[in-house]
Amino acid sequence: MTGRVLTFGETMLLLTGRDTGAVPDLDHMRVDTGGAESNVAIGLVRAGVPTTWVGRVGTDPAGDRVRRDVGGEGVDVVAVADPERSTGIMMKERLADGRTRVTYHRRGSAGSALRATDLPTSIVETATLLHVTGITLALSDEARATVEAAVDRADAARVPVSFDVNHRPKLIDAEAARERYRAVARRSSIVFAGDDEARLVLGLADDEGDDETLAHELAALGHGRAVVKLGSRGAVASIDGAFLRRPATPVRVVDPVGAGDAFVAGWLAAALGGATAADALDRAADAGALACTVESDWQRPDPAALHAQAPRPEGDQTLHDRVDR
Repeated sequence: MTGRVLTFGETMLLLTGRDTGAVPDLDHMRVDTGGAESNVAIGLVRAGVPTTWVGRVGTDPAGDRVRRDVGGEGVDVVAVADPERSTGIMMKERLADGRTRVTYHRRGSAGSALRATDLPTSIVETATLLHVTGITLALSDEARATVEAAVDRADAARVPVSFDVNHRPKLIDAEAARERYRAVARRSSIVFAGDDEARLVLGLADDEGDDETLAHELAALGHGRAVVKLGSRGAVASIDGAFLRRPATPVRVVDPVGAGDAFVAGWLAAALGGATAADALDRAADAGALACTVESDWQRPDPAALHAQAPRPEGDQTLHDRVDR
């Protein structure tokens, strides 16, 4: 493999409750950072894949922390400093009912003002792969135009595009989101989505489409390759007409946020290294499971966690799947 993977998007300061409870009831929160695209970048670098993350941050301590955390993991960081906007903040709570709740303070943030000119000359054209998400499509008109311009550049240079739907209902309504996601999915070499996200993109009701149908129809929308993440039920894929299923790797879940990004990084690293689709799905499932064993979106987990913990009781999906974003 030559070249580097390129991704871009908003990374924010992340405040996580140290104990169970809502923010008004907490005395302490842990300071961290998080963003879907930078999470993927970190996962790729750890797997030996050189990766560049482009973002926009404020000239503030939160922006300094973003640069330090992402760059400190070996990612090539291109972070534009915006003197007029602040770095976004998100808060993560572990609620008593088992949900993980994430709230955002990102309206008008530096990251939401990401623009096409923030992507340096030739950075797309010399990439091995361009990875984008639906989050950036939903952040703002400027951010959406940046995705579209990057995909245009990738098409012209014959650089393959990876697209993770990563829908955020707090940012965009379903109807507007569907149009944007479908437009990028049609131009992508591979599409990743949760089962609920696949239904949104395909225009299906909540009870329509089994796992295999979702995978095949999502693949048919693009270039014949799609992976559908099923949370505690594992994942399925449709790759050039072949259907694959992989159960979830059993672990004791500490925090499910960031697992989808680790999953994507695991798949892409394996695929870029020449692995078969089945092996890539295995790598992705293990990476996603490991990410659930640590509190942070991207802190390095202990690989022994894949084998040290007993499976959850059958039917117990609460900790793994219940994320309010």
